Amino acid sequence: MEKTQRHHSPDFKKNAVLLSYERKNVVDTAKELEINPKLLSKWRVIYRKYKEGSFPGEGKKRFYFENSKIFELENKLAESQLRLEILKNGLKIKPLGKQEIYNFIHQNKKKYPIGIMCQVLGVSTSMYNLRIQQPLSKREIKACLLKEAITTVFYEFKQYSGCVLIARELCKRGVKISEDQVTFYMKQLGLKRKVKKKYKATTDSNHKLYIYPNILKRQFTTNKPSMAWVSDITYIQIEKRFLYLTVIIDLYDRKIVGWNLSSVLSTNSTILPAWNMALSNRKIQDGLIFHSDRGTQYANKVFTSTLKHYRCVQSMSGKGNSIDNAVSESFFNSLKRELIYSQKILLTPKEMRAEILNYIENWYNKKRRHSALNYKTIEEFNKEKKYKK
Repeated sequence: MEKTQRHHSPDFKKNAVLLSYERKNVVDTAKELEINPKLLSKWRVIYRKYKEGSFPGEGKKRFYFENSKIFELENKLAESQLRLEILKNGLKIKPLGKQEIYNFIHQNKKKYPIGIMCQVLGVSTSMYNLRIQQPLSKREIKACLLKEAITTVFYEFKQYSGCVLIARELCKRGVKISEDQVTFYMKQLGLKRKVKKKYKATTDSNHKLYIYPNILKRQFTTNKPSMAWVSDITYIQIEKRFLYLTVIIDLYDRKIVGWNLSSVLSTNSTILPAWNMALSNRKIQDGLIFHSDRGTQYANKVFTSTLKHYRCVQSMSGKGNSIDNAVSESFFNSLKRELIYSQKILLTPKEMRAEILNYIENWYNKKRRHSALNYKTIEEFNKEKKYKK
């Protein structure tokens, strides 16, 4: 019959050595303790060398008694590093609620001590044991699923959406949830909408060109396409310089019907290419109101002649009054908050062009929900209007 190997605790080893010194007989002490005399002799050799640091425990390093303080500091450092590692990994799931924390602890119990994980992540060991043994209630499962859905939409919409937009989007996807519920869960999850930032104006209205009156007069809704278009230009910083984005928006459905990204602010590089794109995307009607600021790009004879050729009525904002062109201003606010300010590094012109293209054509014109359209996408709004007709 095979003998099983005995495991002796650090205290047992230390006390056995001290007892052997007291009895002054290794063999008799070993027999009394039912251990091998050679093993006890080995322990005595270790003790003479390391003293109190002889038997630190399984998997731990022996240390000289004189260096005990260093040993303690090393242990504390190792534990601090372990806690930091747990915290870094746990921060990702902490906003998702305590049940996700319990699941994280359960999944990593072989990698980290359970007690330390509970301390670092702010839950009790007893509650962890209870939650692992007892499944969630239907109400708790529903709350977890709603939190997961809210988090998905929040990051899918580039962290700009508030409770209204998220609630509308989830309802559209078949998830029954109110705006108040979204607000409640967003607070629990620590999800905060990105704050708007101001941007510089690119308008140069200090010129002697003719200024057209404000025909639009802040009437930002129309009942048909191509009754009124608004336009504006903004700067976008890239590597070492700026690019200039020009957009044309149809007030009927808030669609960007024309846009252009240029490296200079001339009329031929900004509004004319955007105008040509708008013509290719949407038919215009006689008497279309084209509204903009007083910039030289719009007051230039080349562009004013173009508008007259297409029998458009030109309209311009009051001096220094950005509210007169609020729809364009609002678009640039959204663009910079949702795309530009989220960039961690400055992009190259080619990279920025690709980002702008994707944002306008694939996101803003197709998937984004607009408050002016009763929180519908542009495509949903146009389908509904067509169906009613």
